[in-house]
Amino acid sequence: MMTNIPVALQMYSLRNESEKDFTGTLEKVAELGYAGVEFAGYGGMKATELKKVLDQLGLRAASSHVPLDMLKNQLSEVIQYQQSIENTHIVCPFLMPDQRNQDFYTELISTLNQVGEICHKEGITFSYHNHDFELVTLENGKKPLEWILHETNPEWVKAEFDVYWLTKAGEQPTEWLKRYKGRTPLVHLKDMTTDGEQFFAELGTGGVDIDSILALGNECDVKWWIVEQDDSRRSPIESVEISSSYLKQKGIL
Repeated sequence: MMTNIPVALQMYSLRNESEKDFTGTLEKVAELGYAGVEFAGYGGMKATELKKVLDQLGLRAASSHVPLDMLKNQLSEVIQYQQSIENTHIVCPFLMPDQRNQDFYTELISTLNQVGEICHKEGITFSYHNHDFELVTLENGKKPLEWILHETNPEWVKAEFDVYWLTKAGEQPTEWLKRYKGRTPLVHLKDMTTDGEQFFAELGTGGVDIDSILALGNECDVKWWIVEQDDSRRSPIESVEISSSYLKQKGIL
């Protein structure tokens, strides 16, 4: 299954390793064959410094997860940093439990449009990343993820679908990819254990139909596949290596 879509690693997967040695961890990611990284913090590095390291390692900045309050209050600095590291994708990654209500989603939709419009003008794609809580129906009868994508401007606000969380919520990731074809530049590849616990699993070791998702990449205009493992039963480095080996076998990496 050859594909021209590059594969990045979400650095949150290696957060503990990164805390001890950010550059060394990036080096390991490059050694495993990943073409890029999705950031969740920059190890305290200045943009010019980080860009130098990425260039040395032959890695690209695929995307950055940026907390909502930073998107609201420090957007110009955020954009400047991304432009310095030559990253063209920013993602709103997470909502706190007290924000997961109908009133907040109404406010969020307006914020996402505002942020998305500014990013768009700066040549940056802005996406919203889902978990499973955005698939719980609200009092208005809508699922937040559908509501967000329906009410935001598709030019300004894209989706970073997380196939693990879609599956955990009882949804079919392939159906979501087809429904929002062309609006999902980034896709989080994750697997899930087939037991009752539904724990995070290395790619190819669980029950998520990764192959069907990969097969839709070009048709859905996916720009990056992004491997993430939130938590691991083994050493996180070993987990992301197992996932990279799986993608190598498939001819993806």
